[in-house]
Amino acid sequence: MTQPLMPMATAVWLVDNTSLTFRQIAEFCQLHELEVQGIADGTVGTNIVGQDPTASGQLTWDEINRCQKDAKGVLSLSEDAVKAMPRTKGPRYTPVSKRQDKPDAIAWLVRNHPELSDLQISRLVGTTKPTIQAIRSRSHWNISNIKPQDPVGLGLCRQIELDDAVRTAAERKRKQEEKTSEAEDNAGEQPAAEATKAD
Repeated sequence: MTQPLMPMATAVWLVDNTSLTFRQIAEFCQLHELEVQGIADGTVGTNIVGQDPTASGQLTWDEINRCQKDAKGVLSLSEDAVKAMPRTKGPRYTPVSKRQDKPDAIAWLVRNHPELSDLQISRLVGTTKPTIQAIRSRSHWNISNIKPQDPVGLGLCRQIELDDAVRTAAERKRKQEEKTSEAEDNAGEQPAAEATKAD
């Protein structure tokens, strides 16, 4: 096991019950440091009930106390007697209570990160390409009621996932621009070469 069960609920409990740093909690729960800060500020995970990792045997108080004394210390999970099977990649499950937030999240991503592809948005939010295209073209049936909201704040994806997607999209855009400029340079060189041959 590389991360605790219910990482967000575990982070809520650690913020409320320990003096660990945001960085230590973020690393242990595999969340972004800003998400942990949001938990402490009350802007993220307000409806999530904290999950005590010491009660489930995932962490010991000795380990927590060690890291509370040393701000650079890294929390490590207690080893399970039975190894857990890794989760296979599959469709992202979104709770029913958050499904109506998807269009708001898509609208925010389309407005703030136009470089993201439909596939990336689909993976981040767990939606379909036709829905994304309808929001992009403003032909969605409920477009008048859609209010762009950050998907991380809505709990539809994690900050790390969003950062990775934006980084990948920026890299892809940069490569495309380089190819385009190379093609333009080559097109400019060919007429000059032909003119030289004619002389």
